[in-house]
Amino acid sequence: MAEAWNQPILTGQVTGLGAVHVLEALRIVRPQARFYQASSSEMFGLIQAPQQTETTPFYPRSPYAAAKLYAHWMTVNHRESFGMHASSGILFNHESPLRGIEFVTRKVTDGVARIKLGLARELSLGNLDARRDWGHARDYVRAMWLMLQQPTPDDFVVATGRTTTIRELCRMAFEHAGLNCQDHVVTRNDLRRPAEVDVLLGDASKAKNLLGWQPTVTLKDMIAEMVDADIWPAPRVK
Repeated sequence: MAEAWNQPILTGQVTGLGAVHVLEALRIVRPQARFYQASSSEMFGLIQAPQQTETTPFYPRSPYAAAKLYAHWMTVNHRESFGMHASSGILFNHESPLRGIEFVTRKVTDGVARIKLGLARELSLGNLDARRDWGHARDYVRAMWLMLQQPTPDDFVVATGRTTTIRELCRMAFEHAGLNCQDHVVTRNDLRRPAEVDVLLGDASKAKNLLGWQPTVTLKDMIAEMVDADIWPAPRVK
């Protein structure tokens, strides 16, 4: 996501216009298809309420978030203008061992693995006090599927309702590997965002009430799974 500031035009074309290309293709060729838009909690940015719901005003603080917001509202527009079954999941941070290395959770677990295996001595990060609502991608994909089974399309926040600092996430990851994060984590100002998002915390009451959705994986278990996967990666199939 940090690259979005260096490539705002590409970010807009892929993250924003990319979704609209798919919506337009469906509208023209297969309007009865069901469409899921991967919206993001980053759209809330500079939060306008302590806990964010589907009706909380958006305030994006990055090119990525602004592009996501365009795709989100275009999904609403196609649903309302053309009667398409188009739903948006406003997903808060969802992680797994498949998470890209450019995201902070995977950067942390990969760093822990490298230090544990003697391949590195320290892990460089930016703002350790930023707080996020982290859940497991396995739970969140189930929420996506449930949205597409509904007779009526809608927008849903998907979140755990708990927020944790990056500092605490580091502590959990290093502790799982038998390490002390204070011995290895260093902060660098150049890794901070130009416009910081200090805290995100979702309220998934609508998803719980209408979809029957609940998160099942704890943050501690998720981090342990990611650390283990980075320390002992699955062998490649030949």
